[in-house]
Amino acid sequence: MTVPISRPPASEGLHSSTSPRLSLAPAGSAPALLDGAWWPHSRDLDAELPALVAVLDPLWGRITRITVNPDQWPVVPRKVPAAGHVVKVGWFRNEQDPHELLLLSYQVGRWNVLVVPPETDPVQAAWLMEAASDPRRTATASRLIEEAAQMRTSAATDPTAEAVRDSGRGRAAQAVPSRTRGVAP
Repeated sequence: MTVPISRPPASEGLHSSTSPRLSLAPAGSAPALLDGAWWPHSRDLDAELPALVAVLDPLWGRITRITVNPDQWPVVPRKVPAAGHVVKVGWFRNEQDPHELLLLSYQVGRWNVLVVPPETDPVQAAWLMEAASDPRRTATASRLIEEAAQMRTSAATDPTAEAVRDSGRGRAAQAVPSRTRGVAP
């Protein structure tokens, strides 16, 4: 099931100018290394996280904490106002994959989401988002980024690559497949 992402009202404290680009594993799928992918518009967590949390709160329960690897973010705020509450933000340099976002909810659990770098080409980003939300894949976030880079290099030397891009198959995901997990008693 796909749900179009609409931007919540500005009164909710959102700073991002557009809706989050997000792809999640299908509802009811078995837990995997990654639960989906997020393609932020910038590397500004203060601006990007409120819109992401506003979309995920109704799907996954209230997001209470987010952790990132600071190697990918110039500034990691301690707290971010989002969807009518405050989300604590932390970081782990050595313990967390640099291309991953960890989201925690007291109600439901935790999710690991691939962060597609903001400057990524739309065709490559679409592939990354699809791959990260495929529950059958067992690659880490960094491994998917490496695979996408290898494919980009191969595509640069392949004359059919431009035809694939022009066919529209590389459009970025703009919808959220709904995924929920069972609530612990």
